[in-house]
Amino acid sequence: MSMIFFACVVRVRDGLPLSASTDFHFNRDFLECRKRLKALSSILAQYPSRGTAKGRDLSIHFLSSGDIACMAICSSSYSTIMAFCFLEELQWEFAASYDTTSISLASRPYAFLEFDNVIQKVKCRFNSASRSQMKANWEKVKEELKFQPPVQLKLEDTELMNGMTNGGHAGVHVEVVPTYRMQPVTPLGILSLVLNIMCGALNLIRGVHLAEYSFQEDHEGIGNVIAFLLPFLACIFQCYLYLFYSSARKVKTFVLFSSVCLCNIYLYGLRNLWQIAFHIGVASLSSYQILTRQLMEKQPDCGV
Repeated sequence: MSMIFFACVVRVRDGLPLSASTDFHFNRDFLECRKRLKALSSILAQYPSRGTAKGRDLSIHFLSSGDIACMAICSSSYSTIMAFCFLEELQWEFAASYDTTSISLASRPYAFLEFDNVIQKVKCRFNSASRSQMKANWEKVKEELKFQPPVQLKLEDTELMNGMTNGGHAGVHVEVVPTYRMQPVTPLGILSLVLNIMCGALNLIRGVHLAEYSFQEDHEGIGNVIAFLLPFLACIFQCYLYLFYSSARKVKTFVLFSSVCLCNIYLYGLRNLWQIAFHIGVASLSSYQILTRQLMEKQPDCGV
């Protein structure tokens, strides 16, 4: 099937990967293509702004502008025009999200890891889109490629040229996806976990007891049961978000915090103001800890 398998954004001057789609492909041909993409990314400054490295089953397309370049691995049957439409939109989204100063100062691989969400969204849309749905952009890119065709490369060449730039050592180690390691857990973070577990347990106990009563006698109390069980689930997911990396952490944290607040306000009457304030306070502390616990500055085995 013709499609886009992988996409990434790199810094042109040194090939530093800034963000990439977190796709799990273990096909041997794909892994070899990833190595060649890595090799090509380190020498993009030598090429014009558009280029294509063709292979039998997979091809690499790249589009550079200013400090950044967007690269994609597609099936060789995928339309070149559609591939460059995809890269143009990706480049526009990245340029709109980050300024040149932050790009220049980036010192570690995948410094803009959260952009993965945008890459996945755009990639899914292009993989399911037809030519007619992209008509306006299709015609524009078609004309641009007509007057300025992309430089044509061979996948074998990129590995050879990378060997030359690395003093004759052509072997390049590339992981399928970057390894995400979080900063160490802090004492305040441990406190937030303990309080979260305690609040979750209280919500679960109250919810289960109320459910037994509601199903037997008061069917109108189902809303209260839900209002107890939702914060229980929110507490569990808050603990997970603090301990493990997840994409779109800010959005998920906001949704969980809002759920706890709304449910506790709904429970006013079954809980007094002090109890409500305590639960919302714990949710606030947990949200703060989630948002302030970042990835480690150095990520091992990222091929740079």
